[in-house]
Amino acid sequence: MRKNYVLIPAAGSGSRMGSELPKQYLPLIDKPLIHHTLSVFVAHPAITSIFVVLSPDDVHWTDVDSDKVTVLRCGGATRAESVLNGLQAMAGLVDAQDWVLVHDAARPCLTSELLDRLLLELSDDAVGGLLAVPVADTLKRAGPGRRVDHTEPREGLWRAQTPQMFPHGLLHRALRSIGTDTPTDEAQAIEFLGLSPKLVMGNGHNLKVTYPEDLAMAGLILGEAKG
Repeated sequence: MRKNYVLIPAAGSGSRMGSELPKQYLPLIDKPLIHHTLSVFVAHPAITSIFVVLSPDDVHWTDVDSDKVTVLRCGGATRAESVLNGLQAMAGLVDAQDWVLVHDAARPCLTSELLDRLLLELSDDAVGGLLAVPVADTLKRAGPGRRVDHTEPREGLWRAQTPQMFPHGLLHRALRSIGTDTPTDEAQAIEFLGLSPKLVMGNGHNLKVTYPEDLAMAGLILGEAKG
């Protein structure tokens, strides 16, 4: 039976937050943000192990009270490099067909219901896929002087979220074979192989903390969930 592993790339600095502390360690309710991110995977019975990829010189990490969590200090300069390094470090512990769920360190509001949906819809899929939501906003293409050049059609457009779930061997091969175009997420690396990941319906609460207002929103979402 294929096992489910989680890989959390957490070597980034989160410069857009305007904080000296990397965003994954910012305080959220009663603990560092990344501890909330990990909690849904720690509690889920279908998750075998969780690997957190840190920068080699990370001094902010504090241990999580779970034997499911393993820290790998092999983070790279980019997300793709960190994920690839993590996959290589995991290689002796997992089978090529085992699932790897790559999840953003700063996406703390994933629910067990969304995780269940992803695992169920992709359990027999040959490629894998990701949580995503259809684009609802009107999209404007900017021109010179930050003036609207034209409106982009939004039909068929989705906003990618995480987790993004692929077989270990396939994702490892995809990231090892990338050329000069660095993928912005794991699904794009799979697309570079000519494959089509499946879109699994997520929701807007599964937000990624990028700006200060996102942190406040995450606090409200988690507060409601605990209330």
